[in-house]
Amino acid sequence: MAPVLFNTIGTDHGDYIEQEEVHVKNPHLDSMEEDILYHFDLGTKTHNLPEMFGDIKFVCVGGSGNRMKSFAQFIHRELGLPGDMDDIRDICAGTDRYSMYKAGPVLSVSHGMGVPSMSIMLHELIKLLHHARCRDVILFRIGTSGGVGLAPGTVVVTKQAMDSFLQPQFEQVVLGKVIVRSTDLDQGLAEELLSCAAEIPDLPTVIGNTMCTHDFYEGQGRLDGALCSFSTEEKLEYLHRAYDAGVRNIEMESTVFAAMCHACGLKAAVVCVTLLNRFEGDQINSPHRVMLDYQQRPQLLVSHLIKKRLGLIQ
Repeated sequence: MAPVLFNTIGTDHGDYIEQEEVHVKNPHLDSMEEDILYHFDLGTKTHNLPEMFGDIKFVCVGGSGNRMKSFAQFIHRELGLPGDMDDIRDICAGTDRYSMYKAGPVLSVSHGMGVPSMSIMLHELIKLLHHARCRDVILFRIGTSGGVGLAPGTVVVTKQAMDSFLQPQFEQVVLGKVIVRSTDLDQGLAEELLSCAAEIPDLPTVIGNTMCTHDFYEGQGRLDGALCSFSTEEKLEYLHRAYDAGVRNIEMESTVFAAMCHACGLKAAVVCVTLLNRFEGDQINSPHRVMLDYQQRPQLLVSHLIKKRLGLIQ
C-alpha cells in the first residue's frame, strides 16, 4: 500500500507557524471530559496543569532519568533560581516509566530509549503543554550518539533527522497504513545553537544530519552484537553512504522527535554529543570521567542558549 504523506506541503524551514499556545492535532480531545496522562501520572482533573506548568518556556528531553535530574539541578544553578537544587523532586514519581523535573521555566523529562518510548512520552508531553496553556515553547533533545567521521566529544546539532534508508522522514503505521511525516527541524534555532557553541571554550560543534535507527547493534551496522549478518566491508560501505548523505551521527530517537514537533508547529532542536567515531570501531571504551565530560556538553550548549534567551547573558 502506498504511504500517506503528511506535512509535505510548505515544509520549508521558514514555514513554521508562529503560535502562542501549544496546539495538538487531535479533534477528539475536545470532547473528552478528562485527559489522563497515564505514563506521567498526571491528569486534567487531578492536577492543575496551568498552575503547575503554565510558565514553561523550554523543555529538554533525554534518555536517562538520572541524567535529566542532573540537568534540572544544573539549569537551576545556571539560572540562579531560589531554593536548594537538591530539593528538586520528580513530578512523575507515581510512575516508573518517565521522570520529570521543573526548574523555573525549564522542564526536564526523560524519554527512555528508542522511538516507541520517545513517541509515548511526546504524545503526553505535547498534550501536557497544551492543557497547561504554555506559550512559545522550545523543545530540545539532548543526548549521546555515535559519530560518523567526527572525533569523540563533538556536539552535533541536527539539520535533518534521517531514517535508516537515509530519507528525511518518519514512518508510522496507523490503522494498517503507513503515514509519512516530515522530520524538518527549525534551522534558525540550529544556527543559533551553533553561534552559542562558538562562545563556549573547548566545545567542538557542527551542524549535520542525524540518522535514527530502531536498534543499537545490527541496525547501526555494529559488528559486536549477539547477531551480525554482514561483513566489515559492508558496514563501512553503509557508513560511507550515510556520510555522503550528510549524516554526522547516529542515535535512536530523532526522527519521531522531529516529526511530532514539526507536525504540532513546535520549534525544536536535537543536540547530541558523539561518544566515538564509528569508522574506527563499535564499542564505547573511553574512561568514565571522559564520558561524563562528553555527556555534559549538550547540556552546556543548551543552557547557554536558554540563558541568552532569558537575557541573563549577552
